[in-house]
Amino acid sequence: MKYLHVLTLLFLFSCGTTRQSSIEKPNPNALIDITHAPIDARKQLQTITFGSCNKENEPQPFWTEMQPLKPDLWIWLGDNIYADTNEDKVFRAKYNRQLSNKDYAKFVRRTPVVGIWDDHDYGVNNGGKEFAQKDIAKAAMLDFLQVPTKAEVRKREGAYQSYTFGKGDTQVKVILLDSRYFRDAPIRENRNYIPNETGMILGAAQWKWLENELKNSNAKIHLIANGIQVLQEEHAYEKWENFPNERQKLLDLLIEYQVDTPILLSGDRHISEFARMEYKGKSIVEFTSSGLTHSYDALESEPNKHRVGKLITSLSYGCMMIDWSGEIPKVTLQIRGKGNKVLEEIRF
Repeated sequence: MKYLHVLTLLFLFSCGTTRQSSIEKPNPNALIDITHAPIDARKQLQTITFGSCNKENEPQPFWTEMQPLKPDLWIWLGDNIYADTNEDKVFRAKYNRQLSNKDYAKFVRRTPVVGIWDDHDYGVNNGGKEFAQKDIAKAAMLDFLQVPTKAEVRKREGAYQSYTFGKGDTQVKVILLDSRYFRDAPIRENRNYIPNETGMILGAAQWKWLENELKNSNAKIHLIANGIQVLQEEHAYEKWENFPNERQKLLDLLIEYQVDTPILLSGDRHISEFARMEYKGKSIVEFTSSGLTHSYDALESEPNKHRVGKLITSLSYGCMMIDWSGEIPKVTLQIRGKGNKVLEEIRF
């Protein structure tokens, strides 16, 4: 009996220890739990802010400077952190560094957030479909953005998503394209990219999804965001023109489905600029907004035959304001710098 009593005590102690450790053991890769403002699809968007190229360990002046604008939505355009890793713990440590920024935490409690990645938060500089740890990177990014666990994007390959805001004639559709997960290898010659005539950026499944999103949209304004520039044709870096068939396919879809007010959003370049292109009778605008914590301030000029206004080489973020008071919405796009100074602006 004494022997059995000892065994019983040992068994109970063992069970209690196991149960306690399973409850209390922390997840070493868990993200900081910060309450984000909910995404309300019924909300009419009047002020939208966005940006890219954000080093999580550098000063971030814009979160407090944006507050007076009371933006209805913030859109991450890529390089939201600089991970450049294939390790889950590194992705999550860097996202935690961003979430621990008190100004950012305060901002996202008030402002709904959506977003897409570019290469450095994807995990590898200029990377594409060959990156083996892309699903680890995707899960970390979606957790950072607090995308619901049951969201469709969690169930499929790639990080592309869409959101529609507003009602009736005041709808804005935000389409977030993934130009990393499915992208074929580019072709380089003497360190410069040259056209890959047969390569793909979006992949077959994402193209089918995008076509359906455009075909069935009743929105008056369409924001089509991804990491890299679409309209730019002349510089030697990453851009859609490196895959010319993909670029033309995207522009053709805008024509085929007569997409209302298409505005392309991109990042990546550490500069900001506006571009406008007349394509088959339709005016297409691109707003490149980059960077939030560092910029290409040594660049004095760069050719871009589609550019409207000045090339901005200082720190900046993007702002879009929509006036719904008339029969046709009026749009103001602004590149804003430190002190909320408007560095460049276009209206249409």
